[in-house]
Amino acid sequence: MIVLLGPTAVGKSKTAIEIAKEIGGEIISADSMQVYRGMDIGTAKPTKDERQGIPHHLIDIKNPDEEWTVSDFVNAANKLIGEIKERSKTPIICGGTGLYLWTLLEGYSFPIAPANKEIRKQLEKEPLGELYEKLKKIDPAAAEKIHPNDKKRIVRALEVYELTGTPISKLQKLRDTATQRHSDMATNIVGLTLPREELYKRIEQRVDQMIKKGLIDEVKGLLAKGYSKDLPSFQALGYKEVIKYLERHWTLDNMTIELKKRTRHFARRQMTWFKRFENVKWLEQPVDVSCLLGYINKI
Repeated sequence: MIVLLGPTAVGKSKTAIEIAKEIGGEIISADSMQVYRGMDIGTAKPTKDERQGIPHHLIDIKNPDEEWTVSDFVNAANKLIGEIKERSKTPIICGGTGLYLWTLLEGYSFPIAPANKEIRKQLEKEPLGELYEKLKKIDPAAAEKIHPNDKKRIVRALEVYELTGTPISKLQKLRDTATQRHSDMATNIVGLTLPREELYKRIEQRVDQMIKKGLIDEVKGLLAKGYSKDLPSFQALGYKEVIKYLERHWTLDNMTIELKKRTRHFARRQMTWFKRFENVKWLEQPVDVSCLLGYINKI
């Protein structure tokens, strides 16, 4: 089994496809948002042509209003790993959702989320009532247990959701749940990286391309189908920013600048997650796939 991780826009999908072509692999997406049908441009989902006939799993399996959690991912990924191996193929786990990857490899005994001063500072600027209403939408179970005036705990719960994409109430339950672990496969973890300035340049180019490809129309189309802007899936990068633009809170330029900035911040948070993993072989893009496979074959 190969695990391929790295920050957004570093080129994980393309590299995973090249590896799969060489070794007869199948790709399991570890991206928490690519599971949703119709959310293609904003999640940088590889198109059917880009997949080059390589089987991709856990993409386009849910509607935007259906729930998908870390527990769902781990259960589905474990099942797929077994099935792919039975076909004498190699499972390639590819994605940037650190919580999903950590839980798959190490089980549910994880620190829920490190403190993030940047996110916390932004949340603390918002009125307490609005923060509590936001918490009730994304995590009703936590809202029931937290007093409406307990700003510290409300902010922490929202901070955890922003960092992990999963309600803190669910994470607290999962920590004590046993699961199959793949930490014995840790030496197969390959991390892709780029110098910061180059990564940021790629992020900015990607945002420009998403808008050019029709991100705004994609969001309009989803809303026209009746999906609520308050769904967890619409909290994904790109979608919530476009909604603010559509509601005329921002101009197109404001939205573009903000989306680029938030995506850069997201990449930094991803790297914070990845620093927890041991035995990661970090390779700077562009990666020579034959060299990468040579490293894997030595394991």
